[in-house]
Amino acid sequence: MRALSRKDILLLALLTLFWGLNWPVMKFGVTRIPPVTFRVMGMFCSLPVMWLLARRMNESIAIPKAQIMPLIRLAIPNVLVSQTFLIIGVKMLSSGRAAILSYTMPIWAVIFACILFREKPDRMALFGILCAAAGALLLLSGDFSTLSSRFTGTCITLGAAAFWGYGTVQLKRRQIPIPTASLTFWMIAFGATAMALISLLFERDAWCVPEPLEWMAILYNAIFVFGIATTIWNSMARTLPPVASGLSIMMVPVVGVFSGAWILSETPRWQDYVAMLLILASMSAVLLKPRSSAPK
Repeated sequence: MRALSRKDILLLALLTLFWGLNWPVMKFGVTRIPPVTFRVMGMFCSLPVMWLLARRMNESIAIPKAQIMPLIRLAIPNVLVSQTFLIIGVKMLSSGRAAILSYTMPIWAVIFACILFREKPDRMALFGILCAAAGALLLLSGDFSTLSSRFTGTCITLGAAAFWGYGTVQLKRRQIPIPTASLTFWMIAFGATAMALISLLFERDAWCVPEPLEWMAILYNAIFVFGIATTIWNSMARTLPPVASGLSIMMVPVVGVFSGAWILSETPRWQDYVAMLLILASMSAVLLKPRSSAPK
């Protein structure tokens, strides 16, 4: 792992900003457009952006036939299921709460690594799991008695985080010998195609032509979230120390909560702030370990 440069710090800051601001952007985008349809449009529009970035980095997006099925198996949890659940959860929750719940992902990754690969969690990992569970239960507690849409949205968003965590473990364990640009491009392409079928089956009656601001939200997702930020993350996660990438992820829900309050005039409740602190403590316990104890 190499040391952080000024360029790395700038790219990590951009990554945090792009992903954090996307929570209120997504919430605005799904106000009128059906949620899966909105996500599909952003994903398909991102493919030319990723292709251009791959060309600029001199990486090919070609994929050997033998790697197609392994790639699809990785795309199902990492893109298809997690992105479908996530955008439905955003529709049902405030953007800040959705951001908090989504970034329980590292804890789910630890849990699945323990279950599937018999990894033994240390005390810090156990502490992180307890903090994440406490934060999730706190957010669920206020809506449990009424079984409101917010309660359902919380469960769906936690499901998205769980599938993302499971997919992350599989992505690390089952290495596919193709460039990162190719892996990302085809996972998004497969996920978008499958989600388009879901949109056709369940949202067709609600389809509508996006208005100018809605197109801006779609293009923000396509260019800055899937195109630029995903490319930055996939390339830098392989070369930077885990603490650096971990800190970047940790700041995303913070940006998501406060940008939602600023852009959409959302009013987070005290449970949201306490849950955010618990999730940050949870992520710190899992992600910010000394290098010698970091997972390989």
